[in-house]
Amino acid sequence: MYEKFYGLTEKPFNTTPDSKFFFPSAKHTEALSSLLYAITERRGFVVITGEIGAGKTTVTRTLLNKLDIATKVALITNTHLTPKELIVQILEELEIEYKPGGKQKLLSQLNAYLVRQLANDVNVVIIIDEAQNLAPKVLEEVRMLSNLETEKEKLVQIILVGQPQLKEKLNNPKLEQFKQRIALYYHLAPLSRQETDEYVRHRIKLAGAGQNEVFTSDAIDMLYSHSRGVPRIINLLCDSALLSGYIYDSKQITEKIIYEAIKEREITHTAESAVSEEKLLQAIYCCSDCKEYASCEIKWIRGTKGEKQACCAKCQSHAQCLKGASKIN
Repeated sequence: MYEKFYGLTEKPFNTTPDSKFFFPSAKHTEALSSLLYAITERRGFVVITGEIGAGKTTVTRTLLNKLDIATKVALITNTHLTPKELIVQILEELEIEYKPGGKQKLLSQLNAYLVRQLANDVNVVIIIDEAQNLAPKVLEEVRMLSNLETEKEKLVQIILVGQPQLKEKLNNPKLEQFKQRIALYYHLAPLSRQETDEYVRHRIKLAGAGQNEVFTSDAIDMLYSHSRGVPRIINLLCDSALLSGYIYDSKQITEKIIYEAIKEREITHTAESAVSEEKLLQAIYCCSDCKEYASCEIKWIRGTKGEKQACCAKCQSHAQCLKGASKIN
C-alpha cells in the first residue's frame, strides 16, 4: 500500500526471513563466516543461539545460498520428533531412496549414503532449526549422528540453531558427551544503535528507495530504545510506521510516528497475551480417564448438559475424547 508513496519497489520490512535483505552487521557476518568455516573444514558440530527475532533463520537461509553445489543440505524445521522420525526426515530432506524399517536399519542406509558422498567429495550438512525444542532422547540421537566419521573426517556436519534455552539444555550434566562434541558455538547478539540505523537504511535501499532519508535520527533513537536492536521487532515497528506515514501523508518517519507504532504494537501484544492466557487456562484441564494434562491444542466439546469440556491429546488419539474431562482445582 505504501510502497509507491515512498518510492519503494517492494516492502522492506517483512518479518519472514529473506536472504536478499541480509544485513552484514559485524555479528551476523561473523556468525555466517563461522558457519561457512565449520562446514568447509568439516568441523562436525556447530551450535548457533540467539533471542527470538535476532536473525538466526535469516543467517541460515543466507548460508544456504552461499554453499556450493558440492554441498547437500537437510534442513529440519519440525523439532517435535521422535529419534526415528528425525532420521526419516533427514533421509527425505536429502532425497535418499530408503527401505522402511527400524531405526538401526534407517541409520545404516544413511551411513552408507554419507560414505558414498564423501567418496565423491560431497559435503553433507544437517541444519536443525528451533533446536531448543528437541527432546533429550532426540538430542542424544543427534549426538550419535555426529559419530558417523572416518579416521580422518566427519561424514556429516550438524548445525543446531536455537534460542538461548538450547545452551541451557546442553549444560545438563546428562548431555556432557553431547557438549564435548561441539566444535564451535556462537551467540547472535542484537544490533547496536548504529547498526540499527544502518539496518533500516540497508533495507530501505534494497527495497528501491536509494539514499532517501525516510527515517529521522530521532525516530531511529526511539526505534532502538524499544526494539533493543532485535531485527524482528525493528521490522514490525518500521512496517507499521511506514503505513502510518503513508496515511498521514508524511514522507519522513518521525519520532512521533514510531511512538504511535509502538503503542499500536502494545495493544496487539496485549491481545496476544489474552490468547496465551486462555491457552494457559486450557492447560490446567486433564482427562478424567488417563489423568494426563491436556496440551494447548486440545479440543473443546459440549457435555451431555451442554457444559464446556476439554479433551486431552492422548485420549483424542485413542478415540476416547467423548468421555470428556474434568477441571483440576
